Amino acid sequence: MIPVSHIDDIEDESSKGLSIGDDSYFAVKKDAQIYLYKNKCPHLGIELNWQEDQFLNMDGALIQCSTHGALFLIEDGECVSGPCMGKRLEAQSFEIIDGSIVLTP
Repeated sequence: MIPVSHIDDIEDESSKGLSIGDDSYFAVKKDAQIYLYKNKCPHLGIELNWQEDQFLNMDGALIQCSTHGALFLIEDGECVSGPCMGKRLEAQSFEIIDGSIVLTP
Protein backbone atom coordinates (compact mmCIF):
# COMPACT_ATOMS: atom_id res chain seq x y z
CA MET A 1 0.00 0.00 0.00
CA ILE A 2 1.33 3.40 -0.99
CA PRO A 3 0.21 6.68 0.67
CA VAL A 4 -0.33 9.39 -1.95
CA SER A 5 -1.88 12.30 -0.06
CA HIS A 6 -3.89 13.31 3.00
CA ILE A 7 -7.59 14.05 2.61
CA ASP A 8 -7.06 17.48 4.19
CA ASP A 9 -4.62 18.38 1.38
CA ILE A 10 -7.52 18.40 -1.09
CA GLU A 11 -10.02 21.21 -0.74
CA ASP A 12 -13.73 20.44 -1.05
CA GLU A 13 -15.01 20.57 -4.64
CA SER A 14 -11.49 20.63 -6.09
CA SER A 15 -8.78 18.41 -7.55
CA LYS A 16 -5.13 17.66 -6.83
CA GLY A 17 -2.40 16.06 -8.93
CA LEU A 18 -0.37 13.27 -7.32
CA SER A 19 2.83 11.55 -8.44
CA ILE A 20 4.42 8.30 -7.36
CA GLY A 21 7.67 7.67 -9.16
CA ASP A 22 6.90 7.93 -12.88
CA ASP A 23 3.15 7.44 -12.37
CA SER A 24 0.76 10.40 -12.35
CA TYR A 25 -2.65 10.37 -10.65
CA PHE A 26 -5.21 12.90 -9.53
CA ALA A 27 -7.82 13.02 -6.82
CA VAL A 28 -11.10 14.90 -6.77
CA LYS A 29 -13.00 15.72 -3.60
CA LYS A 30 -16.71 16.20 -4.23
CA ASP A 31 -19.37 16.26 -1.50
CA ALA A 32 -16.70 15.06 0.98
CA GLN A 33 -16.08 11.95 -1.18
CA ILE A 34 -12.67 11.20 -2.72
CA TYR A 35 -12.27 9.88 -6.29
CA LEU A 36 -8.84 8.79 -7.55
CA TYR A 37 -7.85 8.31 -11.20
CA LYS A 38 -4.75 7.72 -13.30
CA ASN A 39 -3.83 11.04 -14.97
CA LYS A 40 -4.27 9.74 -18.50
CA CYS A 41 -6.89 10.64 -21.11
CA PRO A 42 -8.35 7.52 -22.78
CA HIS A 43 -8.28 9.37 -26.14
CA LEU A 44 -4.56 10.09 -26.60
CA GLY A 45 -3.02 8.75 -23.40
CA ILE A 46 -1.80 12.21 -22.36
CA GLU A 47 -2.14 13.92 -18.98
CA LEU A 48 -5.44 15.70 -18.44
CA ASN A 49 -4.48 18.81 -16.49
CA TRP A 50 -3.71 22.17 -18.06
CA GLN A 51 -2.16 23.61 -14.89
CA GLU A 52 -1.00 22.09 -11.64
CA ASP A 53 -3.99 20.62 -9.77
CA GLN A 54 -6.46 21.83 -12.46
CA PHE A 55 -8.52 18.85 -13.60
CA LEU A 56 -12.06 20.22 -13.39
CA ASN A 57 -14.09 22.31 -15.82
CA MET A 58 -14.94 25.94 -15.00
CA ASP A 59 -17.93 25.16 -12.78
CA GLY A 60 -16.20 22.20 -11.09
CA ALA A 61 -18.92 19.75 -12.10
CA LEU A 62 -16.86 17.57 -14.48
CA ILE A 63 -13.29 16.45 -15.07
CA GLN A 64 -11.94 18.07 -18.25
CA CYS A 65 -9.07 17.09 -20.55
CA SER A 66 -7.03 20.16 -21.39
CA THR A 67 -6.13 18.98 -24.91
CA HIS A 68 -9.45 18.30 -26.63
CA GLY A 69 -11.92 19.38 -23.93
CA ALA A 70 -13.33 15.91 -23.27
CA LEU A 71 -15.57 15.88 -20.19
CA PHE A 72 -15.78 13.05 -17.66
CA LEU A 73 -18.14 12.35 -14.77
CA ILE A 74 -16.37 12.76 -11.44
CA GLU A 75 -18.13 9.79 -9.85
CA ASP A 76 -17.10 7.08 -12.34
CA GLY A 77 -14.79 8.69 -14.92
CA GLU A 78 -17.13 8.09 -17.87
CA CYS A 79 -16.53 10.39 -20.85
CA VAL A 80 -19.80 12.21 -21.57
CA SER A 81 -18.50 14.66 -24.20
CA GLY A 82 -15.57 14.73 -26.60
CA PRO A 83 -13.54 12.35 -28.75
CA CYS A 84 -13.55 9.47 -26.24
CA MET A 85 -17.33 9.30 -25.62
CA GLY A 86 -18.26 6.18 -23.66
CA LYS A 87 -14.72 5.41 -22.52
CA ARG A 88 -13.64 5.88 -18.90
CA LEU A 89 -10.75 7.22 -16.93
CA GLU A 90 -8.79 4.53 -15.09
CA ALA A 91 -10.07 4.55 -11.50
CA GLN A 92 -7.54 3.60 -8.84
CA SER A 93 -8.25 1.41 -5.81
CA PHE A 94 -7.52 3.11 -2.52
CA GLU A 95 -8.35 3.19 1.17
CA ILE A 96 -8.36 6.06 3.62
CA ILE A 97 -6.27 5.16 6.65
CA ASP A 98 -5.98 7.74 9.44
CA GLY A 99 -6.81 10.46 6.90
CA SER A 100 -4.19 9.31 4.38
CA ILE A 101 -5.23 8.27 0.87
CA VAL A 102 -3.44 4.96 0.31
CA LEU A 103 -3.23 3.18 -3.07
CA THR A 104 -4.15 -0.48 -2.82
CA PRO A 105 -3.36 -3.26 -5.28
